[in-house]
Amino acid sequence: MAQAVTSIARTKDGCQIFYRVHSNAGKARLALIHSLALSGAMWEEIITQLAGDMEILAYDCRGHGQSERRPGPYSVELFADDLAALLDSCGWPSAIVVGCSMGGCVAQAFTAAYPQRVQGLGLIDTTAWYGPTAPKDWKGRADKAAEGGLPSMAEFQLSRWFSDRFRQERPDRANEMMRIFLANDVACYQATCEMLGKADLREAVRRFHMPVSVIVGEEDYATPVAMSRSLNESIPNSTLTVIPGGRHLTPAQCPDEIAKLLRELASQSLRGPAAVGKSNLPVSS
Repeated sequence: MAQAVTSIARTKDGCQIFYRVHSNAGKARLALIHSLALSGAMWEEIITQLAGDMEILAYDCRGHGQSERRPGPYSVELFADDLAALLDSCGWPSAIVVGCSMGGCVAQAFTAAYPQRVQGLGLIDTTAWYGPTAPKDWKGRADKAAEGGLPSMAEFQLSRWFSDRFRQERPDRANEMMRIFLANDVACYQATCEMLGKADLREAVRRFHMPVSVIVGEEDYATPVAMSRSLNESIPNSTLTVIPGGRHLTPAQCPDEIAKLLRELASQSLRGPAAVGKSNLPVSS
């Protein structure tokens, strides 16, 4: 695997963003955006599979991981501008942008603001809009973290992220994600929850014309298959893949399947939008 280089970039407002680049000059470039309350480390097993084929950027969003825990309020547009500054710091004019859950919302916002910088788009276990009760629902989740602390949400998160079978077979991976979750700053977590409650990218996605791969776990009840189907129907050059047995954190639970799909997305992105048509693609787990 290509050796990773770690560094710190500064956003437009001076926030420090921690990132790693797995260099592989001349290959496709892939930027990975993590889920709520996790970090770029969630992509580790996928990076191991893809780093020989492409150049990969994984980073910690503001308020997460090793990046600066600057207080909110946050917005998906602010997080999108952070990614633009990070790509500038890396000298990347464009990339294939992939996000999971929260990261998928940020990827959509980035694509809406900087369409010329997105060669292809991967939207994993995510949505353009969490629904009419989203502001209230997400505020309730933020309040729960403030009142009971993040440890009080551990069981809720694990069952939401991973299938029961995966938790039994890979407790090491499940525990690793939980360690990252518990290390979060509660105030930053609250600000990010409120950000997601306000996000509405339904109109923006209709204007996307790059190749788009929409991927969702069959058992995902955080952003159910219906939400991914809505994305697929709204985005012209998109495919939809439902991963059997996958839950909400498929990059960690199903890295082989996700790596395969991202490799296909990279190939499609190099060929352009004409290479992609509407389809629904089940994947064996």
